[in-house]
Amino acid sequence: MPLGRSLSMTSLNGLPQCEDEDLPVEDLLLFEISWEVTNKVGGIYTVIQTKAKTTADEWGENYFLIGPYFEQNVKTQVEFSEPPNPAVKKAMDTMKSQGCQVFFGRWLIEGSPYVLLFDIGSAAWNLDKWKGEFWDVSSIGIPFHDREANDAVIFGSLTAWFLKELSCQFDDKPNIIAHFHEWQAGVGLILSRSRKLPVATIFTTHATLLGRYLCAASLDFYNNLDQFDIDKEAGERQIYHRYCMERASVHCAHVFTTVSQITATEAEHMLKKSPDVVTPNGLNIKKFSAMHEFQNLHSMYKARIQEFIRGHFYGHLDFDLDKTLFFFIAGRYEFSNKGADMFLEALSRLNFLLRVHKTDVTVVVFFIMPAKTNNFNVETLKGQAVRKQLWDTAQSVKEKFGRKLYNALLKGEIPDLNKILDRDDISIMKRAIFSTQRHSLPPVTTHNMIDDSNDPILNTIRRIGLFNNRTDRVKVILHPEFLSSTSPLLPLDYEEFVRGCHLGVFPSYYEPWGYTPAECTVMGIPSVTTNLSGFGCFMQEHVADPEAYGIYIVDRRFRSPDESCNQLTHFLYGFCQQNRRQRIIQRNRTERLSDLLDWKYLGRYYMHARHLALSRTFPDKFEMERSAPPKTEGFRYPRPSSVPPSPSASQHSSPHHSEAEDEDEDERYDEDEEAERDRQNIKSPFSIGALPQGKKKQHGEYRN
Repeated sequence: MPLGRSLSMTSLNGLPQCEDEDLPVEDLLLFEISWEVTNKVGGIYTVIQTKAKTTADEWGENYFLIGPYFEQNVKTQVEFSEPPNPAVKKAMDTMKSQGCQVFFGRWLIEGSPYVLLFDIGSAAWNLDKWKGEFWDVSSIGIPFHDREANDAVIFGSLTAWFLKELSCQFDDKPNIIAHFHEWQAGVGLILSRSRKLPVATIFTTHATLLGRYLCAASLDFYNNLDQFDIDKEAGERQIYHRYCMERASVHCAHVFTTVSQITATEAEHMLKKSPDVVTPNGLNIKKFSAMHEFQNLHSMYKARIQEFIRGHFYGHLDFDLDKTLFFFIAGRYEFSNKGADMFLEALSRLNFLLRVHKTDVTVVVFFIMPAKTNNFNVETLKGQAVRKQLWDTAQSVKEKFGRKLYNALLKGEIPDLNKILDRDDISIMKRAIFSTQRHSLPPVTTHNMIDDSNDPILNTIRRIGLFNNRTDRVKVILHPEFLSSTSPLLPLDYEEFVRGCHLGVFPSYYEPWGYTPAECTVMGIPSVTTNLSGFGCFMQEHVADPEAYGIYIVDRRFRSPDESCNQLTHFLYGFCQQNRRQRIIQRNRTERLSDLLDWKYLGRYYMHARHLALSRTFPDKFEMERSAPPKTEGFRYPRPSSVPPSPSASQHSSPHHSEAEDEDEDERYDEDEEAERDRQNIKSPFSIGALPQGKKKQHGEYRN
């Protein structure tokens, strides 16, 4: 929505009509409010950060983000400046004059959006008064010991105060859209509605509070959605007040949205309201100028991971690293919600299959899940030291060998290879070999765990017996800390590590969206997800054969846990049977799916939600054609026609597989032809403007 263009439009794809032909877009201000603006807590930070550029391109200088002020975050993320909008400046000055610290500047991320940050501490003296006001309008009491809820009251009260001061300057024009994310920002929405501010409000829940708690309790959540006594469950978990804040926000908002269809079903039962719009999460997609540059990055970072493996498994490195696959799971340490329990059970079954079939493939599995630790364990550090020492020894011997060879060749002689290494060189190499001997197994964790005996991952490893024995074809490494390029063990950032792996495995039971498999997809790395994750449901809807594109979707909704585990094992075993060329073809296809996840396309759902909010808040100014949220018809990838369509289909039915069959596969696969066909399956995003004369909307288009 570029500046200078009026909001005069026909009923395009369910977007609002403006009766006032002269109402300029400059008179509309968009505010997004979240506790995670400049403050990384979880996935909502990623949503807002990655979406900022698309929204800033659409709204220009009229787009603002509102969040809490934390000095340690602001120092490195925000460039302070004066507000260019006089109305915003006046509202800030009014609040500052009454003792509240308000900061303004640009968030130093892609798109450089304006941010407005409230110092919660400077306004804490108003807490009791504001809790009383919140009780008066909502009958929700906030206990004094819940600091997070108390901060939410302060943050919401400051937000509502700011919106009141701002809206007072605009007569009766529909100037403000306020989009609130999650219950921490919901107090501001509730207060704005109770004070009848002329603000179009949107509320997005990225995951319901109670849903996350119930799933963590290992209850059969999705098969009992309509059976739960919601108030009782919230009360027993001592989150009743938070639940009420969330539910009130949902029912007060002009437009309620969730991030996926699975969360929409959950919200219908947990919050007693169906969302008006489903707004899938996207990413900022940066395409490489070179077609296969991401493949080169995979090779480069895989080599870095292999170096770590050489050190970690020193003395037990009896497997071929060129035939070793790297799998990983990453995220919050939620053992059941993230599917780590099922993943470990599937690894045990995969280990059995690989051993029984005497395969030469080895699988190394990383668990990147932060937990409480003391520090790196000594054995892991020693492994990297031994590796480095061996490298230095090999380099010094190689240098001496090369010098003697060079001198001999200068003299026109062929050196005697038996004499070119002297006794000292042999002794050095023998000492190096002796230093690699170890009498213990390679450790399954890289750190000293504080509560080792009660750690669910380690206890499951003990139960299934995956101790990195020589006979195990599946090796396990728990890295209970986020990755960093400055680590002395595995000096890689998360993105670099993901690019170096072969498969991400995320068999989550509770995953409202699932950024980890989405990030794998845009980096061209295949992944496993489930039909209980928003990402998995989205891919099932938009890709005819997800497996062919490297998206393996485990059915955790309609199968028993044991059946789901067997399906996951089947996916993993099928992946292990692929040859190198098949994996390259699959990575090419996976990377092409990144267009589906680009905010350039998914931003349209947020656009629709904003226009729906305007039409509901100001019906005398805006009209909305009665239609469902936009759906990108044709926004679907067909099943690839070339071989191999999927790992399971590419497995050879006979052990007498010939090279001629491989050549036939190569002839049938045309990368450029497939890529062009996939590009044609994405429609360009709709824009704001009049439809060409005679252009009619297709029947069913944008039906959700």
